[in-house]
Amino acid sequence: MRNKQQTLRKIYSFGGVGLHSGKYVNIRIIPAEENFGVKIVRSDLSDSPLIEAIADYVVFTERGTVLEKNGIRVSTVEHLLSAFAGFGVDNALIEVDGPEFPILDGSSLPYSNAIASDGLLIQRADRKYYKIEKEIYIKDEKTGSEIKIEPFDYLSIDVKIDFKSNVLGVQSVSYDASVDYLKEIAPARTFVFFHEIGKLVKSNLIKGGDLDNAIIVSESRVEENEVAKLSKLLGKELSGPINPGYVNIDTPLFTNEFARHKLLDLLGDLYLSGVWIKGKITAFKPGHKINIEISKIIREMTNENLKEKEIPRFDPNAEPVVDINGIKKLLPHRPPFLMVDRIISMSGHEVVGIKTIGINEGYFVGHFPDEPVMPGVLIIEAMAQVGGILVLSELDEPEKYSTYFAKINGAKFKRKVVPGDILIIKLSLTSPLRRSIVGMKGEVYVGNTLACEADLVAQVIKNK
Repeated sequence: MRNKQQTLRKIYSFGGVGLHSGKYVNIRIIPAEENFGVKIVRSDLSDSPLIEAIADYVVFTERGTVLEKNGIRVSTVEHLLSAFAGFGVDNALIEVDGPEFPILDGSSLPYSNAIASDGLLIQRADRKYYKIEKEIYIKDEKTGSEIKIEPFDYLSIDVKIDFKSNVLGVQSVSYDASVDYLKEIAPARTFVFFHEIGKLVKSNLIKGGDLDNAIIVSESRVEENEVAKLSKLLGKELSGPINPGYVNIDTPLFTNEFARHKLLDLLGDLYLSGVWIKGKITAFKPGHKINIEISKIIREMTNENLKEKEIPRFDPNAEPVVDINGIKKLLPHRPPFLMVDRIISMSGHEVVGIKTIGINEGYFVGHFPDEPVMPGVLIIEAMAQVGGILVLSELDEPEKYSTYFAKINGAKFKRKVVPGDILIIKLSLTSPLRRSIVGMKGEVYVGNTLACEADLVAQVIKNK
């Protein structure tokens, strides 16, 4: 297993119809810096936030995996994420100009061919692995789907499907690092049973489904009049009668192509756990719903551990990335309203600043005389100033611009801030600067304790 993170070497662009929306969409897959993760932005919407590709934001799993954050949705993400899982992509930005990724040919092969053509760029940061320490087991009583994960030294997956189908039969597939994802998994196409199509159409799904992006399986003979009814419902021409078997292909690419596609989907959904899993996975009839349930369980098991690792550390002996003189060049604020003393780390998407709280702060005179507490609004202000440094540092002539609050969401105060505390203030971009608007996630720590968090939206305006 590779220990270092990886990203793409080039930008890749694809265009096609969304399986469920039926809309033509364009997608760009862009290399990203280490520790960026995978994030999605709807480029067709002004000021839309980034959506992190994690299970926390999955809101719908009927015939695809749907992410939503702040009311912005992106559907059918699993095939591209499966390619990321198969090739080992840790960091990427995905731009899409519609509500859904294109279905392309119903597999992950187009994405996989692009990635394979150039290989990946190895980065310096360590990759996040999670080793399963105790068995996880869940079962969906309604569908009969089951997934079990057991402790193991590396990722190993066994998938079995049995839909009581005379056409498909019982199919199995196994996967580990020795399997060539490009040749053995990526070409496997999505499939649907003929008798399910009418229900899916009435549920406002598969508007973009056609004979080129999904394999249709018919369990029984369908007479011409029934085929005609379905053609009218779909708005697409189908000819009948249809005999049992495969409606739109002569033979599958593999004898177990449908088990392979279920594995493909499982890899994409598990990618949303946010970690590389070390464990033995046994799945029976996996589907998006149960896949995501497992991913969410893994996130719950790893979040506290990862959170601890992600808390920024302050070394007073280290040279600041930006000292107080550099801060004064970037920000127009001056004492007593300059709320950041130094910047200890900064990248293209994240910044960490320090504010030392002394008893001589002017607000302690009245807040409160006998129990000095830093006002919450000033903690938020300190967040904004640190975030402003991140944004302004990327601009030419930053001294000619100022940042102003546009919105504050989800502010939570979890600990009092008092004289003697050292605030470690972390801001991460959630929406890149576009049309003068930028979104950030702010966290303020005192030692290892989260004192405050909030989602901030700011406007960057040129000074008059």
